[in-house]
Amino acid sequence: MRLDKFICKSTELTRTEAKKSLKRGKLKVNGEVITNAATQVHENNHITLNGQELQARSSRYIMMHKPLDTICSNVDEVHPSLLNFVDVDKAFDLHIAGRLDVDTTGLVLITDDGRWSHNIISPKKQCNKIYRVWLRDPVEQSIIQEFKDGVQLQGENSLTKPAELVIVETDNNDYREVLLTITEGKYHQVKRMFAAVRNRVVGLHREQIGEIKLGENLAPGEWRYLTKDEVESIN
Repeated sequence: MRLDKFICKSTELTRTEAKKSLKRGKLKVNGEVITNAATQVHENNHITLNGQELQARSSRYIMMHKPLDTICSNVDEVHPSLLNFVDVDKAFDLHIAGRLDVDTTGLVLITDDGRWSHNIISPKKQCNKIYRVWLRDPVEQSIIQEFKDGVQLQGENSLTKPAELVIVETDNNDYREVLLTITEGKYHQVKRMFAAVRNRVVGLHREQIGEIKLGENLAPGEWRYLTKDEVESIN
């Protein structure tokens, strides 16, 4: 963890105030004065500020049902940050583990544990993300194998990693609703995958990340803390 972030997690200082304390030489790591805010520190380091030992607060792990027209950012822009919906202390010290587009709804995981979120977003970790997708045109059976083999996205040098596509049986059986499981998180990946097979996404909703499923009782904009088992399922 960055030293300035550690200070914020163990005091009531803002990031700006933490950096000022560092510049004044008020902080020591294992007895040595450190002034670089980007210095990486670990749980077994002895860290003091003005002679007082610091202990970081426990990390937070949150599930949210992202509503439409919100952004996965720590600052408001044209649309509001979904962190406005999280009523906790220092909500803007949190970050989103796997972002969704402004017009996409569903499961978002929020934390201040960088190593945990890395296990979600790193392609090497092969963490499944399941999306419910509504399409402009019916899906042909041949697309299932094409997605399994990998799709060539515009502007990419290599195929996408194998993806699982399941056509959802609906009352009218128009084959325009599917479940898509991917392990990557390329820019606008789901939309670009269907564009590559001459179709268009008209609705997108993330239902699951790894073993963590969006709670059925969570309305758009609502959130809850993850259970211990849910947190430990990401490794």
